[in-house]
This record gives sequence, C-alpha cells and structure tokens, in this order.
Amino acid sequence: MAKLKWKGGALVAPVPPAMISCMGEDKKPNIITVAWTGILCTHPPKTYISVRPQRHSYPLIRESGEFVINLTTKDLVRAADFCGMKTGKKVDKFKECRLTPEFDEDEGFSCPAIAESPMSILCKVAEVVPLGSHDMFIADVVGIRVDESLIDESGKLRLDKAGLAAFAHGEYFELGKKLGNFGFSVVKKKKKPTGTAKPTGKSEK
Repeated sequence: MAKLKWKGGALVAPVPPAMISCMGEDKKPNIITVAWTGILCTHPPKTYISVRPQRHSYPLIRESGEFVINLTTKDLVRAADFCGMKTGKKVDKFKECRLTPEFDEDEGFSCPAIAESPMSILCKVAEVVPLGSHDMFIADVVGIRVDESLIDESGKLRLDKAGLAAFAHGEYFELGKKLGNFGFSVVKKKKKPTGTAKPTGKSEK
C-alpha cells in the first residue's frame, strides 16, 4: 500500500476527549477538555495532561496543584465539545452544561469531579514541564471514583459498558465492538481430544 510522506505533526489517534475539572483560589469550579492525556507509570500511578499556558484553566491548575480527569461518554460529548470551545473566564461551564461538581475530601483533595462522568481520576501535580505550545502537568493519581453500575458481580470493572467516546482528527466517535482481551494473541487454543471411541449404536449385552 502506497503511503504519503508528511512532516511531523500531532496525529496520534484515537485519543480520549477527557473533561478536566479544576478550581483555583477563587473556588469557582471549571472544566477544560483536553485530548493530550494518558498514563505515564503504573507504580506509582502517574498520569499527565498537556495544556496551553494561555488557557483559563492553566493558572487554576498551577495555583491548586490539583485536577480531575473525567472520562467522557457518548452522552457527554456535546458538553465536552462545549467545554473545549468556551472559556471559563466568561462562562460557568458546569451551569451551562448542566453538570454537577462533586467534592470529595477523603484524600485531602479539594478539586471537584464531574458527577455525571462514570469514572473520575483524582490527580495532584508533581511537576510542570514546558514543551512548547503546551506545558505538561505530570501528576500522581491519588484516587479514583467509579460508578457502581460499571462493576459486575465478580467485582470486575466493565468500562466497555460505559459508552466511552474517542476523538480522532477533529471528530468524535463512540467506541465500538470488542476485538479481544489483552494477551489474546498468545493464548494457546485447546486441542480437541483424540482417540475417543465412536458410538456404534449397538448396546452391550
């Protein structure tokens, strides 16, 4: 298959259109939508978001040292898009999007999550790295809040039931059908038993 050669660019896809809730010293909750986020380390659990210094949320996160990554579902896509287009300087995004700030100080954490999100990841900033157009907030994951409806009878997390959204090159998508489990490519198939006698249809006397 022939491929075109382009200059380097930010075209990794899909990415999560994550709704980042934050709150500065003014105690006014705000939401910014970012696609540049992910996991950096398992032990200790570390994550990141990259934000332009010009954004209203940038100084709020620097002041408080906290933010929450709220996963976006298909039902929250319109709100996520709105929060990425409007500035918190002029708009109360929680109010305009009819979202609920959810406070939880169990972890000594003051930044609110978004109650309507099925999973909220509580983060404390550990380091700020200037990269160019964006600064990266490297953070420790200090807590996770999960909707009970996503936990099955065995206690397993079922994010496949959440209707999560994805973002790719300016477009939003709902995640589709499951293709396999982690490690399925190396699982050995069970061999069919051999040497078993075939029924003859005759009964023993």
